[in-house]
Amino acid sequence: MAPAVPSLVLGLLVLSLCCDACKKVIFHVPSALEAGTLVGRVNLNECLQSAERISSSDGNFKVLEDGSVYTTSAVSFSDEKRTFTILLKDIQKHVEKKIHVNLVTDEKKTQAQKTRQARDTVLKRTKRRWGPIPSVMMENSLGPFPLQIQQVQSDTAQNYTIYYSASGPGIDQDPKGLFYIERETGNIFATRAVDREQYPSFQIICFASTPDGYSPEVPLVHTIRIEDDNDNAPYFTQDVFEFCVPENSKPGVIVGTVTAEDRDEPSTLHTLLRYRIVSQNPPIIPAFSLHGETGVITVLSPQLDRELVSTYTLFIEVRDMGGQPFGLCTTGTAVIKIEDTNDNAPTFKQIQYETQVEENKVNVEILRVSVLDLDELGAPGSTAVYEIIRGNDDRSFEITTDRNTNEGILCVVKGLDYEGAKQRILVIAVNNEAPYMLAPHSQQVVQSTSTVVVNVLDVDEGPVFKPCFFRMDASECDEVGTSIGKYLAEDPETGNSEGICYKIAPGQCNWINIDEKSGEVRTIKALDRDLGEMKRGQCNITVLAIDRNGKTGTGTLQVVIQPCNRNFPRILKTDYIMCRDRKPICLTAEDGDIASYSMPFVYRVTDRNLASSWKITRHNEKSVYLSPRGDIPFGIYTIPVTVSDRSGKQGVTQIRVNYCNCVVPSECERMAFASSSVTLGVWAILAMILGSLLLLLILITICGCCGSGVMRRHVTDDCANHNLIISNTEAPGEEVMDHNIIPLQNTADQVGCGIKTGDQQTFEMVKGRGHTLESVRGGGHQTLGSVKEGGGGQPVMDTCRYSYSEWHNFTHPRLGEESIRGHTLIKN
Repeated sequence: MAPAVPSLVLGLLVLSLCCDACKKVIFHVPSALEAGTLVGRVNLNECLQSAERISSSDGNFKVLEDGSVYTTSAVSFSDEKRTFTILLKDIQKHVEKKIHVNLVTDEKKTQAQKTRQARDTVLKRTKRRWGPIPSVMMENSLGPFPLQIQQVQSDTAQNYTIYYSASGPGIDQDPKGLFYIERETGNIFATRAVDREQYPSFQIICFASTPDGYSPEVPLVHTIRIEDDNDNAPYFTQDVFEFCVPENSKPGVIVGTVTAEDRDEPSTLHTLLRYRIVSQNPPIIPAFSLHGETGVITVLSPQLDRELVSTYTLFIEVRDMGGQPFGLCTTGTAVIKIEDTNDNAPTFKQIQYETQVEENKVNVEILRVSVLDLDELGAPGSTAVYEIIRGNDDRSFEITTDRNTNEGILCVVKGLDYEGAKQRILVIAVNNEAPYMLAPHSQQVVQSTSTVVVNVLDVDEGPVFKPCFFRMDASECDEVGTSIGKYLAEDPETGNSEGICYKIAPGQCNWINIDEKSGEVRTIKALDRDLGEMKRGQCNITVLAIDRNGKTGTGTLQVVIQPCNRNFPRILKTDYIMCRDRKPICLTAEDGDIASYSMPFVYRVTDRNLASSWKITRHNEKSVYLSPRGDIPFGIYTIPVTVSDRSGKQGVTQIRVNYCNCVVPSECERMAFASSSVTLGVWAILAMILGSLLLLLILITICGCCGSGVMRRHVTDDCANHNLIISNTEAPGEEVMDHNIIPLQNTADQVGCGIKTGDQQTFEMVKGRGHTLESVRGGGHQTLGSVKEGGGGQPVMDTCRYSYSEWHNFTHPRLGEESIRGHTLIKN
């Protein structure tokens, strides 16, 4: 057999320069080597037996696991020596060692290589047998041993003497000695039986070489496969399989799956498993079926009744070889528990019970009832739930379940009245916690009921308040001693309130009292929701009722203080300063009542005369703006403002506005402080008093003259729109200026030539030359009028009253004029 790439190796010589093979190895090689040429073999185990990674520092050479060194490409040696390193690594132990390889050229080897290459070229053949098919060895073979399993042979044996060798697992690696190869023939033999489950296959490396070390063939990797023998029986993955299934399940319902495994070769008859049920306990009608291929257990019988059989035990078998009788088999166990469902309704052991209880007893047990239920004890399907379906309209009774005994406990939760009913008849029904499930082939059941007769025993009892809780309302505006109602108790035996005394338990509301005999409730303090205990707005009082025998009954009286409109709204701030920019003043009222008796507030100016000069504009539900309607003189104004709350309760607040010729209010405050700091002497005060008396005398004289004068001047009703201007000419003169206009004010504090009639002050003009009228400044509206009524109410004189705007029109040329003795009257 000729190799695919002829190569000639003149020989190899492995020399170790020292005892440690890890240090250096020398190969004698020709001057040129073709790709794939075996250079030599290194004993790697002597250097590092546990080497996991083998590599070469020179890419032109590769190292196999058996230590064979081959060229990866054509290599020529220009000099006599070439070196590279073989690196061995144990990754787990973190060990690393190196083998230094020196390649030394040999001329004799080079010449012999050329001769062999020429001969191989002449004798080259196209068919090769150096790569046989993989060998097969039967598992657990009985021999005889040694047993030949294959032969490898090189075609180059026709030209050379060929010796065969091999290495790898089963030869010089574990398991060592299992195989060997004959040196001269290439026959491969097995020395003993093999377990496929332990060693499924072996890969060995075969070599062919001449006596002088020449390798005409590339090493052959040969596979020996161990053919499986059915030597392992299948086995279940669990010792016991446990499953649950509800009772009354329909046929076909999956219960669970059993599984088994086989260590023999997969995808063969040796691992083709089949399942079956061997037997069932109890041995009644088969209740389950087992799928042969999948191992799935399903319900077979439509009548799984837990009350009859609670657990089934299945003995099952698994067999390989597709279930054939000659296959290997194993048995196992599957336990199936039948789960309870509520397919049995509870029933009372007795259909009628009788018991008794004293009247007025509360929270006492009077009876226990029991039921029968075939379902699993303690499960929701057997736990009883009791209810009273008739005779408990007033909810005086209650029935609960005792979890330990499953009995129904009947209790009285409200006191019974013997006088009201001497006997009570109850009907009790029972169900389960879990809903009832109708079993196959069964009929719907009727709910079980039982009748309980409760006899009420008469007991001498104390007074009873009816109702036991009573509410009374008291108004916050009520006076002390006001009666707010009665709270009476009755004697249950007689049905009346005679001979019963009433008391309030001590330490309770100290603003309420109850009459001992009549039960009438009265207030003993003024009610105010803003004080002490009354802040809560209510009080719960325990009232005691005591009969002639000393028996006591109690009732709860709740007294609620209802709010009322006790307070009227007040404007807290009353003094303001308004500068000449006439910025509106914000008035804000407060009311101590609740919202229903408080806002929104309604403001208005009470005085009609001032209402024509001042206006109020709403800001919000609580505040308004106060501002003048037009031009008014500087001065101090006292304006009465009425504020009404939601229910109409109102209060009047005097607002004092200082209309000052200032830019900011602080300027006016400084002027007021300066004027208030002046101290008048005794003589100055006396002079002021004498001057006032003299001025009063003059006014009386003027008024008398005007009353008898010839002048009669009748003007229109709009006399408030005229003014009086000082002038010494008979006609309008240029000297009449704005500063000559004298505003006259209506105030209680002013002095001058005016006469008060009611709330209005009037002035009269004086005849004669050189007389003038001076105005006296005061608060309020200023007018110049006439005395309209005398002492008897008859009109005396109707002189004109002139407004500031009319006198101001004096400067307009189109206005008419009229002179009266040195004084000029101008009207529109």
